[in-house]
Parts: sequence; C-alpha cells; structure tokens
Amino acid sequence: MQAIVAGLAVAVFAAAAFGDIRHRRIPNGLVLAIGALGIARMALAGDAAAAVMTLLAAAAALAVGFALFWRGIIGGGDAKLITGATLLVGYHDLFAFLFLMSLCGGVLALAVLGQHRIRPWLQALALSIAARQKPGGWVMRDAAAGIITLGLQTVPPQLFL
Repeated sequence: MQAIVAGLAVAVFAAAAFGDIRHRRIPNGLVLAIGALGIARMALAGDAAAAVMTLLAAAAALAVGFALFWRGIIGGGDAKLITGATLLVGYHDLFAFLFLMSLCGGVLALAVLGQHRIRPWLQALALSIAARQKPGGWVMRDAAAGIITLGLQTVPPQLFL
C-alpha cells in the first residue's frame, strides 16, 4: 500500500512541476493532495510517535517556508509544497529531502545559466525552444527531490549492498 501512495505522490509531484513550468502556478489542490498522501502514509505506518514528529517537522517547514516567502526568497507554491512534501517524506528523511532539493535546485540553476550562456551561439535554436516553453519555477526542484526521496524509501536496501 505504501508503494501505491508513493506512486500517486510521484504523479502529483510531476503534475505540480508541469504546472509550474507551464503556468508558474501550483494549484492548491495538488499541494493538498501531497499533504493528504503524507497523512495516508503516516496512517498506514501506524507509528504515532513518528506521526507527531512529522507533523512538528511540517509545522516548522511551514514557518520557515512562510518566512522565506515573506522575504521574497521563494514562492508561495514552494513554501506550501515543501510543507506537504515534509508530511509525505516524514521527519526521518526530511534532511535528505532538503539536501536533494538543494542539489536539484543547483542543477536547475546550472541549466538556466547554461541556457543564457549558450544563447548567443545558438540563437535560432534557443529562440525556437523559448517560443514553445515558459520559464519553470523552483517547484521542479521540490518535485524532483520528493520523487527521489520516495524512490529511495521504496527501494529495498539490499540493492545498495
């Protein structure tokens, strides 16, 4: 059942990333779906202590996310999605999620920088790509980190030995 919840979460993360790239918005319904899937995972795990710790971690993520949004560092969708993702990945994997989110953000930043550096040499190609795409937000980073974290949680540890 956990694998089904993780699979649904991957689909919702992908939809959030697509929506952010396409419209620069993350529908609240997708954020609520991620949070609901997180609550479902906690219920399926049946560990009350872990659930309380995860809820506290999500509250902290919301507070930090709101502060970062208020300062203009991240978008509101990012703040909400990080909170929902915290419910989903759990407190025990929160730092791994945040680390992966940072790595994915770095890759995204390099891709954006690379696009700007290559444009003068590949003007025609860049213009044709830019005509078909809208700039993506940082939610792709959040979604990628969530998908990777969930994937690592569902892969049997024997595969890494």
